Amino acid sequence: MLISSTNNNYVKKICRLHHKKYRDETSTYLVCGYHLIEEAQKQDLIEEIILLEGETYETTKKTISVTPPVMKKLSQLDSIPPIIAVVKKRTTEPITGSTIILENLQDPGNLGTIIRSAKAFNFETIIINKGCVDVYNDKVLRATQGMIFHTNIIIKEDLEQTIKDLKNIGYEVLGTSVRNGENIKNINTNKEYAIIIGNEGQGMSPTLEQLCDKNIYINMNKDCESLNASVAASIIMYEVSNK
Repeated sequence: MLISSTNNNYVKKICRLHHKKYRDETSTYLVCGYHLIEEAQKQDLIEEIILLEGETYETTKKTISVTPPVMKKLSQLDSIPPIIAVVKKRTTEPITGSTIILENLQDPGNLGTIIRSAKAFNFETIIINKGCVDVYNDKVLRATQGMIFHTNIIIKEDLEQTIKDLKNIGYEVLGTSVRNGENIKNINTNKEYAIIIGNEGQGMSPTLEQLCDKNIYINMNKDCESLNASVAASIIMYEVSNK
């Protein structure tokens, strides 16, 4: 089947997935490009494939071909991709293993990079609050380089209660603040741990900081005031995972 009209009802339906409300209603979202789709395929998350006219892809899933103008409308990208997939959201699993908690992150690139780094450094769970940028935002997805499909991501309304629950089951909660903080190089923990990364501009909220068992910081050149949130999170995850 080839769709050539940008006013086709199927095209209109797929375009709605660019809106968070519809993604939430359907528990599906769009991904573009062969690499992301191959990673989604490994977890059997693909529902249907949309191919640019003339492209092929080996799959048992529903497949539709579209003309370049239709693909451009569907992708909403400047460069027309050869393939798009409708992907179902991964089923949330219980909190296990090393965990990172993200509070009110706003930059899609930061969130996506942290998801990618979390997988690289064997963090099993990522908890984000509803104040964060939507995890299924196209820029977030691209920044994860497909690691979103392999990571347990839990969205929580109340991080305060979540942290209390983690502490009740034996987790040590590490905040990221220089106030009364310890150099990350000196941290040793024999417990499961959860690390909190706060908003890019404001850092952790005072409420969450008060719940931390301890604060940690990265020792830096005195002329460098701060690091990008995703860079700092990646360094911390690397250091803690290698203790």
